[in-house]
Amino acid sequence: MTKTISVLLILAMLVQIVKPLGLPGLRRRGDFWKLALFAFAIWSVALILREFTTM
Repeated sequence: MTKTISVLLILAMLVQIVKPLGLPGLRRRGDFWKLALFAFAIWSVALILREFTTM
């Protein structure tokens, strides 16, 4: 699951650099860092959930 999330968010960051997505807060090419922060948060939550579900 974490690999899928990371691949999708890296693709979204690359698309944002090439052609901005146009979503609120993501209208400029330089806003790709917001996607990186979002990716880090989602990835962290997925890892924490994985730790609690394997117990």
